[in-house]
Amino acid sequence: MRPKILVARRVFPEIVARLQQHFEVDHNEGDEVLGAGLAQRLQGCAAVFITGSERIDAALLDACPGLKAVCAMTVGYNNVDVAACTARGVLVSNAPDVLTETTADFGFALMMATARRLAESEHFLRRGEWNRWAIDMFAGSDIHGATLGILGMGRIGQAIARRGHLGFGMPVIYHNRSRLAPGIEAELGARWVDKQTLLREADHLVLVLPYSPESHHIIGATELALMKPSATLTNIARGGIVDDAALAVALAQRTIAAAGLDVFEGEPQLNPALLTVPNIVLTPHIASASIPTRHAMANLAVDNLIAFFTGGKPPTALNPEVHDRAT
Repeated sequence: MRPKILVARRVFPEIVARLQQHFEVDHNEGDEVLGAGLAQRLQGCAAVFITGSERIDAALLDACPGLKAVCAMTVGYNNVDVAACTARGVLVSNAPDVLTETTADFGFALMMATARRLAESEHFLRRGEWNRWAIDMFAGSDIHGATLGILGMGRIGQAIARRGHLGFGMPVIYHNRSRLAPGIEAELGARWVDKQTLLREADHLVLVLPYSPESHHIIGATELALMKPSATLTNIARGGIVDDAALAVALAQRTIAAAGLDVFEGEPQLNPALLTVPNIVLTPHIASASIPTRHAMANLAVDNLIAFFTGGKPPTALNPEVHDRAT
């Protein structure tokens, strides 16, 4: 008998067809977030294909003792308790690399839209308020030549730095737990600084670090107060890295000039105060949302599933020791 798997959210038909060649597939075509019903839906399943909507924790694992693999089509996996999975012999994989360039494209676009006040000016136009020209009408800040600050200098952070340095002549400063190799710093025109210097010197600060208890609210009222009044903040990382309530206050008080957010605390809900300030660009967690990239993300999750159940090596396992023990 073929292993039964659950695809927890609606995915492309060709992805389901590929899985059906190897598994008995329960596909959540209705696309509702399963939430508390996830454990019941997983009964009899050997694996689950997840997005960022599903919480995989010790309680769920104990309720689903037959589960052997959790394969995510996302790069982030803060919704999965990897340690609990490892302790129970459950493989966990994610989908890094395939979304790097697409996410960097989007992050840079969101930063530019924020700096040049695109959302504000579009709303103004749609309301029918454009009836004259003014020299300072929606005057924003330049990107070219401005200092690009990056908090979190992994693959996506480096891709954003490359766009800024090579494409727009931006001096790049960054803060990371560890410094990049000198050759990479030189290629990116990047200079490591401490966090306070990053906040004080960046004209445009982009957040690209993973969520963890240590990074929760790493940008709050204290950090926002250190930034330039003319600075912008762009978050394409994870909700919870920024204190959204403190950010709404900072935007209302013009502590910083503007913000662009693709991720939020408690999404899909968001702090209602963010909707009351004009100097913000809001997008619904779509940084990786290009058709080719979403296909690549889903196919990588499938690659991990197939490899695990056919004796191969899952290409992007987060706890490869589980596979090693099984073989």
